[in-house]
Amino acid sequence: MKYGIHLFATEDSIQPAEFAKAAEDRGFESVWFSEHTHIPVNFLNSAGAERNLPDYYWQTYDPFIASTLAAAATRAIKIGTGVSLILEHDPITLAKTVATVDQISSGRFIFGVGAGWLAEEMENHGVSYSTRYRQIDDQLSAMKAIWTEGEAEFRGEYVNFSKLKAFPKPLQSPYPPIIGGGGAGTKSLDFIITHCDGWMPILGLQDWPELKAGISDIHQLALQAGRDPESIELSIFCWSPPDKSVIEDMEMQGVEKIILSLEAKIRGEAFPLLDKYAKLVE
Repeated sequence: MKYGIHLFATEDSIQPAEFAKAAEDRGFESVWFSEHTHIPVNFLNSAGAERNLPDYYWQTYDPFIASTLAAAATRAIKIGTGVSLILEHDPITLAKTVATVDQISSGRFIFGVGAGWLAEEMENHGVSYSTRYRQIDDQLSAMKAIWTEGEAEFRGEYVNFSKLKAFPKPLQSPYPPIIGGGGAGTKSLDFIITHCDGWMPILGLQDWPELKAGISDIHQLALQAGRDPESIELSIFCWSPPDKSVIEDMEMQGVEKIILSLEAKIRGEAFPLLDKYAKLVE
């Protein structure tokens, strides 16, 4: 089992460069940075316990700038977005950003992506929650064209552009690994099969038996689509380490990576947790 470490990087948290260097020194395979451009106040003021989000959700740094700082401070550790809400970006601009980070990191970037869950946040970006999977299909397809073609052109329902030249191209070929977030629902799994090199659901939003069933569904859908199920890397995002028996079962189901979150811990709180989680790596 490989282990990655996740951070909601903010002005108060441990900073991206020091965080990434500390993770690399302790043998972690990867570091990950979250993205939210903002959290709408009308959502925070609405009823329901799920509305009680920690402050760091609207305080996060831009994950691509955080990734660049992490890349500059390290040599070998992989660096990913966990996850980028790509519908909140222009696809031409985002394609350049991803390619730039992949170049600067010497091909260590992992492009974690998600369709998103917060309808009010999407609406402020002009995105409809009900059609988000159709739109993300367009955006990723367009970005792949930009990354792989010298003169890319795209015509879709949501993204349209005439022939263009856009460089740099990603260092990794044909582009950085695309790891999809999201649960075990039909639209989410179809998106993984269509566009992604891996799946990274969150343990806690769904329990392990549900995610285990989702892995079985992923394998069946891959076969139906003519994909090798083994080509889809399985990762699990966790707020804290699972029990040893659960980790062993995850390995039996083909899970290759567990990503543990530090949330937005300050420097003095982050280091003890990094030391604690490093024992799993050992």
